[in-house]
Amino acid sequence: MAEHWPVLIGSPTGTDRGQLADVGFRTRAAAADVPAALALAAELGHDLPAPGTGRTAQLWSALATMGAVDLTVARALEPHLDARAILGQAGVPVGSGTWGVFAAEGPGEPLRATRLGSTYRLHGRKHWCSLAAVLDRALVSAWVGDVRQLFAVDLHDSGVTAVSGTWVARGLSALDSGPVDFEDVAAEPVGEPGWYLERPGFAWGGLGVAAIWFGGAVGVARRLHASASNRSPDQVALMHLGAVDAELHAARCVLEHAAAALDAGELSGATGSRAALRVRQVVALAAEDVVRRAAHGLGPGPLATDEDHARRVADLDLYLRQWHAERDQASLGRDLTEPAVAPW
Repeated sequence: MAEHWPVLIGSPTGTDRGQLADVGFRTRAAAADVPAALALAAELGHDLPAPGTGRTAQLWSALATMGAVDLTVARALEPHLDARAILGQAGVPVGSGTWGVFAAEGPGEPLRATRLGSTYRLHGRKHWCSLAAVLDRALVSAWVGDVRQLFAVDLHDSGVTAVSGTWVARGLSALDSGPVDFEDVAAEPVGEPGWYLERPGFAWGGLGVAAIWFGGAVGVARRLHASASNRSPDQVALMHLGAVDAELHAARCVLEHAAAALDAGELSGATGSRAALRVRQVVALAAEDVVRRAAHGLGPGPLATDEDHARRVADLDLYLRQWHAERDQASLGRDLTEPAVAPW
């Protein structure tokens, strides 16, 4: 199976293809190894373009290529790249070390920031903090009064405690994404209150995640294709293979269109959020169906005996839950009722 082949979004140059091939081989070398994945993140953070700089398709091709090879590596690297992009948009130096982005809201009392002179201190629990115990720094959203604000935090601070024993996932099992407790932790503001949610590039990170989903689906589809190529497939196998090809083609097209629109400056504000909802739905539904069809076409064998395939399917199943499914569909529908003109 050509698992190292680059996953292309757009029309990369020969040099770009060479970079993507290198990304694929380096991802395979770091597969399922979190320290190696974070070391690769630190290296590639300097090499890969930021979104909206004219080479978004190359960035997303790299993310998709990693996703096709190993979703643990891709999931470890994506927030590091997202943090670098956010810091760049805020005009804040990135510095050294590995970064995470902890901006999801969870149950219970939210994380809060209090101002003491010219500094802020964080108090409370933040949920969904991937790899908090092994990262160096993170961008963390917290409530200042009734407004959310983004802060840069040193995760080596003695007041930062990753809560152990809560991550029982079978997919992405090495990427502990449990809660973190912050007790009087120093925090540097990144942007003004509300800036994180209102900035032009807010939706761009979610589009990059969709590129990884696409890559993960390609990885599953490659296993289906390899099976069909190594024997004489029946009509059912050919049906699944053809359906998978068409869905991946549609997902690639919407990603290519979004990358071009982003680089043209067309995906800021509400337009960017609407595009992210649309693209993420198309890609997520395609990925879900690829997983379903691969299970039907391949049967139980690979899920039971092929380590890479079984782990990829489990990882992708969990990763896709970052798409909020019917809730995101309802958000898109609500958004479409606001304009005075028809959306199509």
